[in-house]
Amino acid sequence: MDFSEADARFAPVKRSRVFNRICDTLALREKKVLDLGCGYGEYMQLFGGGSVGITTTPHEVEYGTARGIDIRLGNVERIDELGLPRDFDAIWANNLFEHLLSPHSFLMKLKTLTKPEALLILGVPVVPVIPALMQLPKFRGALAHAHINFFTRRSLRLTVERAGWQVSAVRPFVATSRTADDALGAFMPHLYTVAKNDASFRYHDKKLKEWGDPLYAPLLSITGQSELRK
Repeated sequence: MDFSEADARFAPVKRSRVFNRICDTLALREKKVLDLGCGYGEYMQLFGGGSVGITTTPHEVEYGTARGIDIRLGNVERIDELGLPRDFDAIWANNLFEHLLSPHSFLMKLKTLTKPEALLILGVPVVPVIPALMQLPKFRGALAHAHINFFTRRSLRLTVERAGWQVSAVRPFVATSRTADDALGAFMPHLYTVAKNDASFRYHDKKLKEWGDPLYAPLLSITGQSELRK
């Protein structure tokens, strides 16, 4: 099978200043990373040993098998059913979060696959807080027809925090200075949320009382709160 088109994806990613800055800042080269929506594994080339990629595309799994990259077939929203290891140091998901049916449930399930202090890095197109910026072509991707979730910088942070992750940054990683990068974030169409698993996270008592339906049992069991709602 001809994989030349897939092979061509690797060099641009390896040269990417943004991606290399993320890897260096967060030490991803030394970490075992779970890459969700991994494509052909082009980001995985800079991650540490034992990293695993998940895709819904059989052709990408075939490519990984041929190239010695651990790419597995599966639906990330059913990530808890894929029999994955539960010791990942970090989770990487770029251009994925905006496509999910249930972002909150997804974020909760990820907590079962990581070490207690694991990192989460979500790359997401965002709707700018300055409406006039939506007239620029580079921002229109945030409202792409294939997307079913739409985030601003603030709503992205809140969505991640309310699922039990401590957000340390929502930034574009286009500048080496953290201060400059944070300032530029207001004018960037794509931001990366960096968060750490909050092992002490608990839902509010009011929310627990609302959830009497067994539908919520899997979410509550992740944080050991199944008994608290009774």
